[in-house]
Amino acid sequence: MTAGSSTTTEPATAASHTYRTEDVAVDGGTLRVGVWEPDGGAGAAGSGGTVLAVHGITASHMAWPDVVAALPGRRVIAPDLRGRGRSNGLGGPYGMARHADDLAAVVRALCTGPGAGEGAAASGGVPRPGRVTVVGHSMGGFVGLVLAHRHPDLVERLVLVDGGLPLPPVPGVPENATAEELLAVLLGPAAERLSKVYASREVYREFWRAHPAFADWTPTIEQYVDYDLDEVATGGATGPGETAGVAGFRPATSPDAVAGDSVDMTNGGDLVAALEALAAGAVGPVTLLRAPRGLMAEPGGLYPEAVAAGWAERIGPLTVRTVADVNHYSIIMSPAGVAAIAEAAR
Repeated sequence: MTAGSSTTTEPATAASHTYRTEDVAVDGGTLRVGVWEPDGGAGAAGSGGTVLAVHGITASHMAWPDVVAALPGRRVIAPDLRGRGRSNGLGGPYGMARHADDLAAVVRALCTGPGAGEGAAASGGVPRPGRVTVVGHSMGGFVGLVLAHRHPDLVERLVLVDGGLPLPPVPGVPENATAEELLAVLLGPAAERLSKVYASREVYREFWRAHPAFADWTPTIEQYVDYDLDEVATGGATGPGETAGVAGFRPATSPDAVAGDSVDMTNGGDLVAALEALAAGAVGPVTLLRAPRGLMAEPGGLYPEAVAAGWAERIGPLTVRTVADVNHYSIIMSPAGVAAIAEAAR
């Protein structure tokens, strides 16, 4: 069931898709979901199929517009996961299974049957296919894998974008480090930002412009960064570049959600079960797109080439592809990364 819908302008996909948001009922409240309908309406959506795009641990559905634009004729639905974006009012418990069940509710609400969401009604109530192609970036890959295991009737294939498989040991991190400590090392300033208040949107943009992984700034990145902010309680007079009546801006992602999910990605039994199902061939076609540079654009990436090759040997249904000249972030926001994702999702 959907709780509401609103249509807005999303510049990157204006030529290929119509964008709106829906609030989908899940356990504990509603989940905000971005929906991109391809030009041509329900017929195009039915013939091209639906892609479910799942973002990373501190991201939102606004990470995906460039990928959407590369999928003409495909319908794309992308949630703000529980504790992120405009779904940050949803509390825990968190974890891969919780997110997977939220996504199952989204797919059932928006992708099955003639009454599937306001979008279906607006396009004449044409039934849409219930099985989707799941594209998951970073933590979204872990969520997608668990979704395919827990709800196999909803998933046609999986595209893991620099995520979804257990991470190898990180150099310089003790073996007994907690999941939170490991994540702090991996994410660096991207994790530290969650506890800060920024005086203006421009100050927050400058934070990201200085990040080595975002050296090639684009309008999509700026839109993604701006969406990431919540207004802090109103204050008094503001200075240059600040918003009148707003004391500041805080990243929307819940630190509690990040903490809970980082533990589950490292030690969660649901992921282990999903990996066993994948190895047994019970999940379906799976592609891992690997970035050769990591979260700080450092060489090697989250999955060094030898590690990725090892996973491909252990898991027969897994195909590994390296996308040249991208880092963990730019793999979903650069021409090379977007082209690789679009090809894998077809």
